[in-house]
Amino acid sequence: MVMPDEAQRVEGKGGRRRLASRSDRMSSMVKIGWIAGVCAVIGLIFWTGAEPVLHAVETAGWAVVGVVLLRGTAVAGAGLGWFVLFPSVSRPNAFACVLIRFLREGANALLPMTQIGGEVIGARVLSLRGTPASLSAASVIVDVLVQAATQFLFALIGLATLGAMGRGSAIGETVAVVIAVAIPALGGFYLVQRPIAQRVVKRMLARAVGERAWLPFGAIDALYARLGSIYANRASLLTAAAIHMTVWLFGALEVWVILASMGLPANYPEALVIESLMQAIRGAAFAIPGALGAQEGGLVAICAIFGVPAEAAIAMSLIKRVPDLVFGAPSLLGWQMFEGRVLLARHAPAESHRGK
Repeated sequence: MVMPDEAQRVEGKGGRRRLASRSDRMSSMVKIGWIAGVCAVIGLIFWTGAEPVLHAVETAGWAVVGVVLLRGTAVAGAGLGWFVLFPSVSRPNAFACVLIRFLREGANALLPMTQIGGEVIGARVLSLRGTPASLSAASVIVDVLVQAATQFLFALIGLATLGAMGRGSAIGETVAVVIAVAIPALGGFYLVQRPIAQRVVKRMLARAVGERAWLPFGAIDALYARLGSIYANRASLLTAAAIHMTVWLFGALEVWVILASMGLPANYPEALVIESLMQAIRGAAFAIPGALGAQEGGLVAICAIFGVPAEAAIAMSLIKRVPDLVFGAPSLLGWQMFEGRVLLARHAPAESHRGK
């Protein structure tokens, strides 16, 4: 006869095995996507011609430094947009939010994981720094939604600007379809964070790991309580949205600087169209690590609207990836050092106890 506690342990182990199996399959798919993306970038470079692409990058010259400075400012701004979402009584240090925002961006761009992996890492690091785990997770979830909603508006502005220029295109129509699909996706992402979805989330989790298995219902309840408190502060939400919208508009300067450095005629409205449509394509390709291949192919198609050669478009994409390395690599290194210190701090008391 199997005792209830034993059955619960067996079912819990089975649930964990199912979750581990799904996680392994997802990890394999992401790695395949990363490899495919790298191959796509290399293929586009050779299709266009490696020499013309390298020449375009060399022509840009000083623009690389300008793009790095612009990106650093934009990421810092996005970190402040995240910071203002926290309740004033339990708000972490603004500088910490900015640093972790750089880590989130670096992980999404450089690690072989989907473009939401950095958000998970960011929430974890913030919680290890002393912010309650439920608040860390809730703040990142709301920040992602605010960022996605403002990106949606940014894409609409780009399409409207393109229409005002009288330049219709197939890529513009494709982005319009992406935006149309994004509307229910954004709505669903918001609704799943509201109390009405709380029971559904619990049921889904129970189905995934087993009815009798250990379930973090307390953690889920705490998460939804934190989400509710963040959404109740309308002023903070509007401030965060305004900051993120400013960051999106500011980001178009990268395109303007790169085109100008290559000696190509450009103005801010054209740069805005290129940046907004490219970001929409990156958003649609969120499952591909770093949007590898998607960003390059998208820029070739978008830049063609304004007569920008394919080699210049690919060079632009490569230049726009330089800040990912400049900021991402040190951020990831700092993260590993931080995790190492946390691990040593946890083991130190145990070692001291054994020594006695």
